[in-house]
Amino acid sequence: MKPQDFFKILSEKGISFYTGVPDSLLKNFCYYVNENVARENHIISTNEGSAIALAAGYYLSSGKPGLVYMQNSGFGNAVNPLLSLTDPEVYGIPVLLMIGWRGEPGVKDEPQHIKQGRVMTELLRCMEIPFRIFNQNTSDPESEISELYSDSISGNRPAAMLISEGFFDSYTPVSKTENPYTVSREEAVKMIAEMTGEEDILVCTTGKASRELYEFQKKKNSGNLNDFLTVGSMGHSSQIALGIALNRKDRKVFILDGDGAVLMHMGSLAVIGSESPENLKHIILNNGSHESVGGQPTAGFKISFTETAKACGYKMAALAETTEQIRHEFEILKNFKGPAMLEIRISSSSRPDLGRPHTSPAENKKSFTEYIRK
Repeated sequence: MKPQDFFKILSEKGISFYTGVPDSLLKNFCYYVNENVARENHIISTNEGSAIALAAGYYLSSGKPGLVYMQNSGFGNAVNPLLSLTDPEVYGIPVLLMIGWRGEPGVKDEPQHIKQGRVMTELLRCMEIPFRIFNQNTSDPESEISELYSDSISGNRPAAMLISEGFFDSYTPVSKTENPYTVSREEAVKMIAEMTGEEDILVCTTGKASRELYEFQKKKNSGNLNDFLTVGSMGHSSQIALGIALNRKDRKVFILDGDGAVLMHMGSLAVIGSESPENLKHIILNNGSHESVGGQPTAGFKISFTETAKACGYKMAALAETTEQIRHEFEILKNFKGPAMLEIRISSSSRPDLGRPHTSPAENKKSFTEYIRK
């Protein structure tokens, strides 16, 4: 279905406020919304739970439900406000959910999505959230939307549209997020991998950064033994690394993070600062966008990660934008008693032929734990 046609149906029902966290299955719809909804009525949130709260605030002040979009992998972030805020047994707030169904049974997907996709419908049933599935066989989307909208309004509760892969037709955005930086993420990842020592531990965030690190280390025949590739659980790499750093004080632990991931759970910076592990080095690859799922903008270029880190108790925080600055600042970071941060501002691009890890998450865990426990 064309995103503009779907949007028109929602508009006719009275939906005029949109918020959420982008998803690759919803990217064409998100492109259209981003270009056709006033900024104050479309907020790309840091995490799915915050988006539910935003929609709740909009309803409380306007009397109209909002639409919250998300990938089903992020549904867990929304469970608490859905059950303890919007649920009819609490405040009873109507909200329309649009959920990209990654890992849908029968559809090939990455390992981190398989179980989430398999249990998705049961999660919605368990939470007593009415839903409809929208796929290429949906013959009358308008009536399905109408029923869900009516159910949400009359029941004072959330209702969900579960969107299958391929439901939305393509849409090419006219405008693109401005990005003046020239160093690619892959260049930055390679530089960091080359400058870390053999005994150093790298914990890499979800998305393309992990794929780029895996490819580079594979070409070096390093075996990726001291790399932990966080293929799921967006926003939690820094706490995985903190757990390792506190237990292995004899090793330097580097976090390769993304701007969207840090923003999703930014309270983690306060925990790292308060625990103050000297061996923890936090690197943020900031391209100001959710590049892995379509390139929708984040707030990454509108805030200062380095000042936030210092305020949270990091002992050092620096910014780099060129290869020369990366090398210079990394040498300082590497030998600085942390926690320390290096924000690297990068371009928003990646190779179209970028591969994926050939090893499973379980295999990665096995080789990683065997290596670092020696």
